[in-house]
Amino acid sequence: MSAAVATFRRLLGMAATLLVTSFLVFSSLYLAPGDPVSFLVKGRSPSPAELAAIRKQFGFDQPFPVRYWHWLDAVLHGDFGRSYLFHESVGAVISSRLPASLLLVGVSTLLIAVVGIGAGAVGALRRGTRTDKTVLLLVTVGAAVPSFAAAIVLRSVFGVRLGWFPTIGDGNGLLDQLHHVAMPAVALSVTFMALVSRVSRSAMLDELGREHVEVALSRGTPRWSVLRRHVFRNALGPIVTVSGLLVSGMLVSTAIVETAFGMSGIGSLLVQCVDELDFQVVQALVLLVVAVFVVVNTLVDLLYPLIDPRVAAGGGAR
Repeated sequence: MSAAVATFRRLLGMAATLLVTSFLVFSSLYLAPGDPVSFLVKGRSPSPAELAAIRKQFGFDQPFPVRYWHWLDAVLHGDFGRSYLFHESVGAVISSRLPASLLLVGVSTLLIAVVGIGAGAVGALRRGTRTDKTVLLLVTVGAAVPSFAAAIVLRSVFGVRLGWFPTIGDGNGLLDQLHHVAMPAVALSVTFMALVSRVSRSAMLDELGREHVEVALSRGTPRWSVLRRHVFRNALGPIVTVSGLLVSGMLVSTAIVETAFGMSGIGSLLVQCVDELDFQVVQALVLLVVAVFVVVNTLVDLLYPLIDPRVAAGGGAR
């Protein structure tokens, strides 16, 4: 019962966070510079009567609480409004751009899991050796390289000089898309790989120093069995938690990488719509990014006791 109550409270907290976020996102329309009406009448000089008609047509003449309620009700029904820039529904605009970003984030997540966790594990198991020092050096450099700098270097070396990878576009077909997304995925994940590697190394070193691990090794238990049952599994909790935080926030970083490589994802769409004052699309994208961040972290929080049973046991004891 206590676990069910805790789960319900977390889900309730997630819903409350999303509600507050929706209010802040909608309110940002009034804080942002510019006026949506000025975008709608760009290049024209309408009369006051025409401006009033446009405001009434798009609901800008209604009080703030009324507008927020209508917008929230529409969002809950899957309607994010109509794009001023593309002259079609916001949902259709985002849906057309989402696959490119999902592929980019998916490949980046795979790199973070394989390279980040793998490098951290190798460094922990070879502590103090030349391999460990090399891992620490690469992690330090990787953590200090921003995604835009990595994008510039990758495009210059592997795209322009060597010609191994395309420097712009999304590609056609799965294999061609993977070929196009390779460099953007590395540029997006390099900092995240370094952070996950550092956390993985620290978590595994902490578990390797536990008394029960040293006792098991001293009794002749096979090293791989001890590592698998006691070290890897117990170190997985903090690794998954940090990875969840980083991956869920990765959608924000796609704006820089997609713009640098000319990809047509939601990151480049966000930059374009901010420049063009397409507030409807910007609101939907910001709400989507925050919702993904909140939902993923709530799921990680709920799954943590399953990953590390010691957490559930400790909660039950309390």
